[in-house]
Parts: sequence; structure tokens; C-alpha cells
Amino acid sequence: MRTKTRRIHRGLALAALLAALVVTACASTVREPVVVETSLPEPPVAKRMPVTDTLHGDVRVDDYYWLREKEDPAVIAYLEAENDYTTAVMAHADDLWETVYEEMVGRLKETDLGVPYRKDGYYYYTRTVEGRAYPIYCRKEGSLDADEFVLLDQNELAEGRDYFEIGAFEVSPDHTLLAYSVDTSGAEEYTLLVKDLATGELLPDTIPATDYYVVWGNDNRTLFYTTMDDARRTDRVWRHTLGAPRNEDVLVHHEPAAPYGVYIGRTLSDRYLVMSVESRVTTEQYLLDADDPTCEFALVQPRKLEVEYYLYHRGDEFFIRTNDDAKNFKLMKAPVANPGRENWEIVIPHREDVKLERVIVFANYLVAYERERGLRNVRIFDLGSGTDHYVEFPEPIYAVYASDNAEHETNVFRFSYMSLVTPRSIFDYDMDTRERELLKQREVLGGYDPDLYASVRLFAIAPDGVEVPISLVYRKDLRSRGGNPVYLVGYGAYGSSMDPWFSSNRLSLLDRGVIYGTAGVRGGGEMGETWWDDGRLLNKMNTFTDYIACAEHLVARGYTSPDRLVAVGGSAGGLLMGAVANMRPDLFHVIVADVPFIDVLNTMLDESIPLTVGEYDEWGNPNEADFYHYMKSYSPYDNVTAQDYPHMLITASLNDPRVQYWEPAKWTAKLRAHRTDDNLLLLRTNMGAGHGGASGRYESMHEWAFEFAFVLDRLGIVE
Repeated sequence: MRTKTRRIHRGLALAALLAALVVTACASTVREPVVVETSLPEPPVAKRMPVTDTLHGDVRVDDYYWLREKEDPAVIAYLEAENDYTTAVMAHADDLWETVYEEMVGRLKETDLGVPYRKDGYYYYTRTVEGRAYPIYCRKEGSLDADEFVLLDQNELAEGRDYFEIGAFEVSPDHTLLAYSVDTSGAEEYTLLVKDLATGELLPDTIPATDYYVVWGNDNRTLFYTTMDDARRTDRVWRHTLGAPRNEDVLVHHEPAAPYGVYIGRTLSDRYLVMSVESRVTTEQYLLDADDPTCEFALVQPRKLEVEYYLYHRGDEFFIRTNDDAKNFKLMKAPVANPGRENWEIVIPHREDVKLERVIVFANYLVAYERERGLRNVRIFDLGSGTDHYVEFPEPIYAVYASDNAEHETNVFRFSYMSLVTPRSIFDYDMDTRERELLKQREVLGGYDPDLYASVRLFAIAPDGVEVPISLVYRKDLRSRGGNPVYLVGYGAYGSSMDPWFSSNRLSLLDRGVIYGTAGVRGGGEMGETWWDDGRLLNKMNTFTDYIACAEHLVARGYTSPDRLVAVGGSAGGLLMGAVANMRPDLFHVIVADVPFIDVLNTMLDESIPLTVGEYDEWGNPNEADFYHYMKSYSPYDNVTAQDYPHMLITASLNDPRVQYWEPAKWTAKLRAHRTDDNLLLLRTNMGAGHGGASGRYESMHEWAFEFAFVLDRLGIVE
């Protein structure tokens, strides 16, 4: 993934919302944005000859293709020159940047304790310490009153490194060993390590160049891990025996066929290991008894194009979530002895208006996540009595996710709940009594009062008449009608939904009179699988026109105006930003595109680039004429033209394996050469990180604070 997660009410009526927008003194001073006069970086086109490509009778000239040459000192010099330019032109906003950063840190409970979860008599948790950027992984044995045992201190491991990320983190079934993997560049290439928890020493079993999928056999001596091919497709599963040299590792499975990747996991019951071969639209699963890890995996059901199925174990049966003749998925079950399709029996039938997104199978209960009209319901089935019920939630707009459910033999289900105004809250839900216990709500320091804020859910009408959901959050004492800035986030890809989650960071926008919103455009999963289908492949244009319809709706309904509207998206959402920048630059005052997938044709024509072939099911294969011409019609890089563009901030990461740094770099260079405006155009490249930006929590907040400061500065909000 270029990113790699119920009942609904329309919210407040417009009249009620506008009644809440009482005229008060604005909390922040508004002034005209500073006009910056600083010399631009040297145009990179002068350094190399353009590259010309002809396909399907179409000729494309790429003046900036050479920026792909990462080892060329001129490329690094150009990126650094752009960074220097960004620093220079934003120097006047340094105080605002630092103020926003201090606000973010000030709301953070820096020394904090996560909610422990139980596994086999051990209680596992993480904690953080003021001034330290990374979590500390801990456990207690037998009781929460027991002495703390530190499994791993990520701060110590990261010392002296600009970037440090934990991938796999798997404790052995007997809880004596820890298998974990680390990435020190952001390139998502991990080194697998094994730690003896009794001695604190690392075993000699060090395996470089792995992906982050790792699982133990129940013998506590066998590890399964995955590796990638040259295009970074996860194509192999290996079996490693502790103490054996790596060259003796057994290749369990090699998947030669792109776009398929292969992944490894285990059932919640701990009885089976599951190997899954997957493309974006097709799966094939294999099972292995975890007690006998040296045996071969057994195929459950051969792959069938555009059919997905996923297995969950309980006793002598498997539950199977599948879209076989069920667009929004249904739930089946089959005996362990013969789980093939011929033995599948219906448990939850398919529904046209409800997507079955996920299930968790306990010994006595089954939890089903269902998405209806953009929001999740949680439905609980008593597998003994055959009855079911829905968990009730207190707000009409919310997000709910599974939390740490590590034990199969339990009647307690743990979930995470939040909304646009309610901080993340962890609950234990007793499935016998239907009572819930709030274990922890994330504390927001500085006197956060949720009663000062309100949220609303709206629907815009797309050009083809489809309703597109919008979620907004704002302070109840907004300054005026129609003149409010709106920060509108969009994504619209991979069937991923824009859930109404909480962030204390965004209070720095809300408290300055900015309305924060998300647009649930097609290509996402807000309205089920059809919502995804209607925004991918030859329907991708719907993603962009949906977002434009949402923006127009907010203007028409009096929430904002084009000179106060900010468009924001990252990764595949950056593609959305690039498309709307070309299609409707007049509609937005500011655009922020984070690590944007922007050079669609060049990327999807290059099979050597990570993810390309595996993403044909999302974008299409441009080697086919229909897809080529359709992609070219929206590809942001290919459609840059001589016109006025909004103020734009574009970010990149040098080691990003998902969206290569050169995509935003080339786009910036081309925009500089063609645009006809004097608005700010900035490229900011993290020279030591990957797709997600900085790995430490403080540096990550510093990056977010810069983006917020850029937006506020361009809106003329100076304090």
C-alpha cells in the first residue's frame, strides 16, 4: 500500500450548526500572509537531457527523469537546495512553528503507561518517559503488582541513530525469547534478532534483509520469517531453527507470480500457523499445526481470481470470511478436518449495504466488525446460545478498533473507541454480562475540554448523484459564518476508510478557528466494497470529483470560502491532492501533499520499482492502452500546466520505498517551470527517513508542527 485501520446520523442540521457559530473575538490574530522574496533553487532541468518515451502511440517527454539517480551528488544537492529554500522562506514563521510544536508536546503526557494485556499469566505493556522519543516494552509476571521486567528499550537501541523503527515483536510461546526486527533507515528492510529474556543477551541468530512478518512455532525453537525480491515484493517464507546458520534455513514457500505476496501469521487459538498468498483482490491460504512446525503447510482452497478468504480457528472448526459470491463479504464455517470450499456453511449472510470487515473468534464468542453508511458497528455472537447483539456507542460519529486481544479462552473483548472530540479510550467489554469497563482514556494535558468542540456529519452530492460523506470538527465559538478556514483531508484508495479519529495535535488548528474535516471519497471503503471499486482502475476519476464536490459543498453551505480552504492528503492521498490541484486550483488556497504518489505513469510502467506490479489491481496496468490513456488523463505529474496554483507544501523522504522521493521532487520542479502564480511552492525532504517520516515521537510532532505552521501562515493566522 502506498501509505501499508453501523448506524449513522447526518449530524446537526445546518441551522443548528450555524446557530453554534456565535460571533466572538478570534483567538488568533489574522493578517495578510508574508510575501517572501528569496531566490529559488537552480532549476534541475538544466543539468540533464530529457527522457522521451513512446507507448500506445503517445509521446511523453520527461525533463526531470534524472532526479531518480539517487547516487548522483547533483540530485542530493538539488534536494538540499530545496530544503534550504524552504527553511529560508519560512524563517519568518519559525516562532509560530515552535509555538505549535510546544503546544503539541504540552498536550502530551510524556511519561505514561500503556494498558497491559494478559497472555498466559504475563501482562505486557509499553510505557514512555519524558524526553525519550521511543517506547519501552515491558511485562509483569502473574500480577500487575509484580516487579516490572523490561523486554526492550527502544531508546537505548536507537541511540545515535537518526531513524529507528521496530518491525516484528514476537515473544516465544513459552515467553522466554523475543524475536524482533529493526529498520535503521526508513527503507522498511529489517534485521531480525532474537533475545534471550533470561540473560538479556542476543542469540547469534541474526538475519538481515527480512520483511517484518515473523512467527514462532510452538516448539519455541522454530521461527518463520519472510523476505522480499528486488522489487520489494514479499515473495518467500523461510523456516529457521535457532542455533542453525542462515544458509541452512528452509525455503517454505516461494511465490513467483506477481502481483502476489506471501505473509505468515498465527490463529488467536495458537493452534495453527497461517500462510497467506495475496494480491489486492485474491487470496490463498495454507495451514500448519503450530505444534509440528517442521511439517509442510497444507493448502485450504486454491486461489480463484478476485476471490478472497480468511480463516479463524475455534475448536474443531474454522470460520471463513470471504467475498466469494458476496461483494461485501460473508462469514462461513467448515470443519478443521476438511476446510475446503465444498464444506463451507453460512454463518453471516452477505448484505448489499453492510460490509463484514473483520472477525475475531474467541472460544465462546465471535466479534464481527460491520461497516454501514461509513461507520463501524461491533456485533457479538454467543457461539453457545446462537444469540447476538450490537455494542452501543454514545456518539453518532465515532471510530472503533480492536485493541489487544491476545487470549482465545476469554469472555472479555478489548476495544479502542474515539471520536473527533473524544480521546482514544480503551475498554474491556464483558461479553457475558454486556458490561464495559473504561481502562484508560488518553490524557490531553493543558485543560482539554471536549464540551468546547462539536462534530457534524454531512453529505455532498457528487456529479453522478452519489452522496459522499464529510466529517467536521470545530470549536463551538467559531468567529463567523462563511469566513472560517477549513482543513480538509482526503485519501480515497485501497478501500481504506477515513474514520473520525481523535488527535490532540489538531487542537492547534481548532483553537485558532480552523475547521478540521475529512472527505470519505470513493476509492476508500467508507460505504463498502463497491465504494472502493467505484474509485479505482477505470473509475479513479470519481475520487477526485468526489473531493471537489465535498469542497464545493462546504463553500455552498457557508462553512468556508475558496480563499480559506486547505486541501491535505498523503501518499495515495497525495495523488488526490495533485489531481485536484490541476483540475480546480481556484477552489483551494493551500494544498499540502505529503509523500505524494504523483508520477503515476512512470511509476506504474516501471516494474523494478517496489509495489508497481502488485498495484495493478488498484490503478491498472498502463501497458494496456485503455489504462495508459486513462491514467494519463489524471496523473498529476503529466497534467501540470501553465496556470495559477494554490500555495503548496510538498514533502518527501529520501529512503521511502513506497513513494520514491523523486516523485514529489520531479513534480515540484515541473510546477516551478510551468505555474503562472507567485504563491509559495515548497519541497521539504526528510533526508534520513522513510514513508512515515521521522520515527521518534518528538521529531514526528516537529514535522507536523511545521506543516501546521505553513498552513496557518498562508491563512494569515500568526499566533
